[in-house]
Amino acid sequence: MPASPSTARAINDRLALRFLQQEGPLTAGQLKQLTGLSRPTVADLAERLTAAGLITVVGESGEQRRGPNARLYGIVADRAHLAALDVRTGGVSVLVSDLLGGVLAEASVPIRGDTGTGPAVEQAVTLVERAAKEAGAASLHTVGVGAPGLIDPATGELRDSSGLPEWHRRLVTALQERLPARVIVENETNLAALAEQREGAARDRDTFVLLWLGHGTGAAVVLDGALRRGASGGTGEIGFLPVPCTTTLPSATDCEGGFHSLVGAAAIAELARTYGLLIDGQADGPAAAALVRRAVRAVAGRGDGDDRDAGAGRDIGGGGDAVPDEDTASAFLDALAGRLAIGAASVTAVLDPGCVVLGGEVGQAGGPVLAGLVQERLVRMSPLPTEVRASVLGGGAVLRGALLTARDGAQDDLFGPQTR
Repeated sequence: MPASPSTARAINDRLALRFLQQEGPLTAGQLKQLTGLSRPTVADLAERLTAAGLITVVGESGEQRRGPNARLYGIVADRAHLAALDVRTGGVSVLVSDLLGGVLAEASVPIRGDTGTGPAVEQAVTLVERAAKEAGAASLHTVGVGAPGLIDPATGELRDSSGLPEWHRRLVTALQERLPARVIVENETNLAALAEQREGAARDRDTFVLLWLGHGTGAAVVLDGALRRGASGGTGEIGFLPVPCTTTLPSATDCEGGFHSLVGAAAIAELARTYGLLIDGQADGPAAAALVRRAVRAVAGRGDGDDRDAGAGRDIGGGGDAVPDEDTASAFLDALAGRLAIGAASVTAVLDPGCVVLGGEVGQAGGPVLAGLVQERLVRMSPLPTEVRASVLGGGAVLRGALLTARDGAQDDLFGPQTR
């Protein structure tokens, strides 16, 4: 059946807005060419979207003939402000952006393990409010939150998870109460996969699996362009995958003995120690990434001892800022690649994704060197052709994915038919 006039207008408006989002400011003539709409139709939608406060004239094109077609129309970026949160066990990071994703403010706060639930929630919410004020945002339209744990696919809420602080779950409720904003919560690894698909290592892939390698482990599954969450929201809980080379089996409440025991940050630190690579301080994601990065530099012949990443200042490679010798570094990376290949082969056998991205801080630190070693082992373990790639965005992918999710949600709301 033909669309009603109002439906046709809504479709045309959304089409024009999508091109303005993707291409930046455009003239009416360029919109006509891209959309295939008639000149009067483009003129009508430009007037309609301008009156709705969604687009405005931002300049003029370089055309010699001045007139309506020479005006450049662009989306009103400050029509809505967005926030993105990366919620970790030890703290929160936040950024505030405009409707087009331009970052206006960034901040973070550490939250100690002995901080009570109420104070921890207050610290996190206050951080968001301060960042919004710094960005000049009178209010936030949508907030995207990336958090560890399972997201209930029916309600979209963060489920109770053993081992995670209580303030994680309380934070979402507090944000909804304190902020006049829509709050969207998603698993952190799923957000990382979204960011890698849109802006990172998987931009040319509709189907892939991301292995999150940081303090903990996880996976995100994207099939035919769609993120798959599973019946209970647990798709990708690869830390619980039973694997060889461990002394026990995982349980319903503890992933000890699963894949996490092979490639979590603590496991990587312990593996490094067996090769004489020492690490002082907490065996967290940044420290594990620093270990891997220095080993890669040694193998590549660039071990200059200058490591200014988050792991700098820890004793890696036998003392101070020293890097390991090439043979030791190579043996360590080979052993780590063998462990990672176990997880990669498991998901490949079940899903045949064609591409596995090594994500998180460790995946980015390993770069093409570690990805290549994992792929070599995967070829020997699986008959299914699979490319292994290193993360481009690393640990920052969660925050970026949260922002993309918030932006998509806000634009769906503001660009919908109900706004006109």
